[in-house]
Amino acid sequence: MMGNRKMKAVTRRAYGTPEILAISEIDMPKIKDDEVLVRVRAVTVNRTDCGILTGKPYIIRAFVGPIRPAMVPGTDFAGEVRAVGRKVSRYKVGDRVFGFYDEGFKSQAQYMAISVKKAIVHIPDGVSFQEAVASTEGFHYANNFINKIASSKKKVLVNGATGAIGSAALQILKHMGCYVTAVGNTKNLELLGNLGADKVIDYEKEDFTRDTEQYDIILDAVGKSSFKKCKPLLGPSGIYLSSELGPYAQNTYLPLLTLFQGKRVVFPLPTNCKRSILYAQDLLSKGLFKPVIDRVYPMEEIREAYKYVLTGQKTGNVVIAIP
Repeated sequence: MMGNRKMKAVTRRAYGTPEILAISEIDMPKIKDDEVLVRVRAVTVNRTDCGILTGKPYIIRAFVGPIRPAMVPGTDFAGEVRAVGRKVSRYKVGDRVFGFYDEGFKSQAQYMAISVKKAIVHIPDGVSFQEAVASTEGFHYANNFINKIASSKKKVLVNGATGAIGSAALQILKHMGCYVTAVGNTKNLELLGNLGADKVIDYEKEDFTRDTEQYDIILDAVGKSSFKKCKPLLGPSGIYLSSELGPYAQNTYLPLLTLFQGKRVVFPLPTNCKRSILYAQDLLSKGLFKPVIDRVYPMEEIREAYKYVLTGQKTGNVVIAIP
């Protein structure tokens, strides 16, 4: 019966700018036997969402639709279970849950249907919907970069440590026992210290690539630098990672070209959303991770939220409150 009711959702019909987004009334989803119906309370607008909105870089269309994307965008969510399929035993009505899927959940809506096989977990007690959803996309990518190469006692520099990926990476690295130098802007230097950075560099006042220290790992969480620029900062067996393809997509082929060199590039593909969300759940439940939230927009201001994220100036996460 719930599937015949209407709900509000963010919609679009093609790839494009935030101007194509609208708030529409559409049918509420019907759930299958292995799915739950979630009353969405919060989502984020993140870099993945922006890529799915614009269809750029074009490689993203291979995963979300070569010509036309899903009508309802959204890659993460936090909310309450309102109905469960007949084969679902892990969740019950009233459970608070959150999750992430980088190919799209159609979650920027009042309700969504999700298979329990996807990356969905319970929200720990004491964690709000907004805090939970802000612990998804950035955390997932940070975790995938780090778990491929980092171990305790490593010395790491994180460029863009105030973004969703960078702020998550900083906290994960500190939890692992690493020494972390965090690069950020002037207004967020105190934030970086509060997140546990051992050293902070203000990129508005100095070029971090002129740092005199040597690092085991450099993570460019904003993709605004390059292996060539960062190479002098790396130790003899240092590793450079970036969240972006880099100039001329160099970060996709440099891992092969530098494979047998001392200083090398690693470009890990982000996989296993469920593993990342379970790790986020664990750290949240122990009070070992605090997501950074920049702004909270109402659903009606979805265009403004996307425009702000596309400026590249956000700190941490931008959250949308679903009415």
